[in-house]
Amino acid sequence: MSSRDRILGRIRRATADAAPDPAVPRDYLRVHGARTPAETAGLLAANLAEYRARVHRTDGAGIAPLLARLLAGRGARTVLVPPGLPPYWLSAADPVRVHDRGESTPYELDAVDSVVTGCALAIAETGTIVLDGGPGQGRRRITLVPDHHVCVVRVPDQVVDSVPQALPLLDPTRPLTWISGPSATSDIELDRVEGVHGPRTLEVILLAGPAE
Repeated sequence: MSSRDRILGRIRRATADAAPDPAVPRDYLRVHGARTPAETAGLLAANLAEYRARVHRTDGAGIAPLLARLLAGRGARTVLVPPGLPPYWLSAADPVRVHDRGESTPYELDAVDSVVTGCALAIAETGTIVLDGGPGQGRRRITLVPDHHVCVVRVPDQVVDSVPQALPLLDPTRPLTWISGPSATSDIELDRVEGVHGPRTLEVILLAGPAE
């Protein structure tokens, strides 16, 4: 018997006669105030900008030239592309496509200039983008290693007001990544350093219109 088995056995014996867990009250507010879809998208954009993300707005006709312009402005020579990303999004971009492969090493990912993904949803009140590893998002590590991440959020379909509204829409068995702005940390003197735990630069495109 391992140490783990012994510890778990003691816990089971100690709690065998315990009372059932008390019910957790769920009477908290699910959203703070009433908003139109446009106001919700505006709040998301404002909170993303507050976290130092760069926010852009476009529609289906403008997504390809916008992405081409952002990648060119970054000087990106390579761009990592998840398998389910709509091909036309990058149809006007020049960088060499790098595909999301399980065998890619951290060194290979670190050499990629930019990554473009979609998302699972975005939360307006917290300025948070949630990724779940879906076809248009790829593996979690492709959004943590490259220094420049461009994330596309469909508006209004993928935007909710609050965390309580978001949780029922997410699958807890999937690898959820919650992003609020570019990676940042600070020391005891509050000196901010970006790019330690993920991309130094986060750009978010709010894509208006229905999903294709």
